[in-house]
Amino acid sequence: MDPKNSAEMSKHLEKQSEVLMEAYRAMSHELHRLQVEEEMLMHKLYQLMSAEGLIKKDKKGVQQKSEKDSSESAQGI
Repeated sequence: MDPKNSAEMSKHLEKQSEVLMEAYRAMSHELHRLQVEEEMLMHKLYQLMSAEGLIKKDKKGVQQKSEKDSSESAQGI
């Protein structure tokens, strides 16, 4: 391979590597932001459902649907 071409190719590949790394960082940052947002929304949903009485905790602290919801599900409502 011609030295001139290999130098240009190396420069081009280095530039592509930098662009790809920046894209990776941006996507990684966005993923983290969305994961944090999901966690916050799930926490708010849990609070809302708890306030509405849709979630009960048994003696072991395990979350369960209320008995009303369970009986309605069993009846096919």
